[in-house]
Amino acid sequence: MTQLTPAEIQEIQHILQGDTATQSALTTLQQNKGDLEASFDALWQEKFGKTDYGKGKSLLQLTLEEIRAEICGDDGLRGKITEYTKNPGSAALLNSVIGSLVTVAAVNGIPIDGAIATIVILYIVKIGINVFCKYTAPENEEQKN
Repeated sequence: MTQLTPAEIQEIQHILQGDTATQSALTTLQQNKGDLEASFDALWQEKFGKTDYGKGKSLLQLTLEEIRAEICGDDGLRGKITEYTKNPGSAALLNSVIGSLVTVAAVNGIPIDGAIATIVILYIVKIGINVFCKYTAPENEEQKN
């Protein structure tokens, strides 16, 4: 389970005080004791209703698989996430990353809003962009041999 501490949640609340979508995501995170996957599921359910997406995979993981290539392959988005990790106090950078993710997801037919994108970005930042991109890399190359 990947989760944020109460201190991490408070820090982000402080950085993005005026952003309603982000505050909604952070409130959901607090209700789920910092659990990013449970928060993602709750926000998705709130927006789209309950849906069964298959056994054994979290909705967050399925969504990340769909947009992994864009997150890891797009120097712009990956660069912004890296830049934000170096300067986590920057509201402008965090808002930029969240906005970019909403756009990238929309282009790929994934209808996420700012609150859901916030959870996705916080998850990626928590585990690290490089770890995320390597850990979630497709195994097609290995399966060919």
